[in-house]
Amino acid sequence: MVNTNDLEGYYKSSNTRREADWKKKLGDDLNWALSFDNLREKDTTKHVHRLHPYKGKFIPQLVEYFIDDHIDDFKREVYFKQGDIILDPFLGSGTTIIQSIENGIHSVGIDVSEFNCMIASCKATHYDHEYLQKAIKKMTDALQTFEHDNKIHEFEEELLAELAKFNNKYFPGSDFKYEMNQDNANEDIFASKKEKEFLPIYQNLLKKYSVKIKQDISKSFLDKWFMDSVRKEIDHVFKAVKSEKDLKARKMLALILSRTIRSCRATTHSDLATLKEPQLTTYYCFKHKKICKPLFSIKAMLNRYAFDTLSRVKEFDQLRKPVHYSAIAGDSRKINIFETIEKHNPEFAKLLKKQKISGIFCSPPYVGQIDYHEQHAYAYDLLGFKRKDDLEIGPLYKGQGFEAKQSYVQGLADVLNNCKKYFIDNPDIFLVANDKYNLYPQIAEKSGMKIVDRFKRPVLNRTERDRTPYSEIIFHFRLIYHD
Repeated sequence: MVNTNDLEGYYKSSNTRREADWKKKLGDDLNWALSFDNLREKDTTKHVHRLHPYKGKFIPQLVEYFIDDHIDDFKREVYFKQGDIILDPFLGSGTTIIQSIENGIHSVGIDVSEFNCMIASCKATHYDHEYLQKAIKKMTDALQTFEHDNKIHEFEEELLAELAKFNNKYFPGSDFKYEMNQDNANEDIFASKKEKEFLPIYQNLLKKYSVKIKQDISKSFLDKWFMDSVRKEIDHVFKAVKSEKDLKARKMLALILSRTIRSCRATTHSDLATLKEPQLTTYYCFKHKKICKPLFSIKAMLNRYAFDTLSRVKEFDQLRKPVHYSAIAGDSRKINIFETIEKHNPEFAKLLKKQKISGIFCSPPYVGQIDYHEQHAYAYDLLGFKRKDDLEIGPLYKGQGFEAKQSYVQGLADVLNNCKKYFIDNPDIFLVANDKYNLYPQIAEKSGMKIVDRFKRPVLNRTERDRTPYSEIIFHFRLIYHD
């Protein structure tokens, strides 16, 4: 019913206005081609990129723009080609190595966190789909037959019925949301009142079904942030995971369980990314604009994530190219890349020594912004990985003072100086950063490099509630050669 040309004209006009508005706020040097404003969330979290949450990762299309030599953009210079080797010394959740596999480029990723390396390697591994499906079903079946307390199901059914009745009366869908969005102050007052009003209903149901909410001890993360019933299910499923004989499948099952328990922590929906206090009662949810409840079982989440994982792995296998990759745990300031990969993949090590690394594409940690180990504290507790917070560069606990900034500069320079030993003669180094303290010129100087280009991109569709216009810079470094 709508003319296609009119529709295209409308969207072009709308996007032009959006671009002009962002440039007015952040500067005319914004590279709008790197905004990827045409993408939906399902595009930026495609296939295995969504296998596990990770704070601070860049979208795969940004990597693709710089490493894919087939993108149709006449303004774009080609830096890497199929068969090259690319390095990410701050591996994180593995976005660079996954896009490298998709684009026919060999890759090496390094991270001080063993759990990060596990996320990346699980994403990158090629699986026997039939075997993995059977292993996943065995894991989910183990939970379905687990009856630690048959009253939990009945309790939740009655609680949900009471919540539906209460929410339909006091928080009637879109009309309420519209009304509350007009005056946030009234929302706080009204929500607090209704939250207290529903609490006795919740407490009476707990007594009726003798439901225990707190665990007996609270020494570890798993003790503090999970309901008693949820913790029992986690322990039962993890026992089933550990019984899996195939190492590749066992790691993937552990990752699915980790993803599941992250979503089942006793917190509000609004605070999943940044925990505040354990939420063990019903509460007003500012995200859903109604009274919500904490989770008492992981069954629904485990089933959802298990089969979502299988689907994403199958999708990625249709796209992957036959290239080498390696995700290794270590300190990029000191690690001997050739020797370490020799132990895991001698064939890849042989290629590395002969061909060497063509460059870097990575997003170093931002100074004093994210606690990279603490964001996965639940996984370290569950899987028993040793935390190495002291090896992080620019960690949150060091802050953003003068000493923290200088330590950050030296740390990144040490990484680049170590990596130089493994490069081809004229490598391309791309570092994605929000350099609000202008530290990257110092980093370049200390690492014997120069900044040859800057790509300033607007960061759209941020997951946080803060919608303030924001940009980051992709620094292009090259080595300085002396006669």
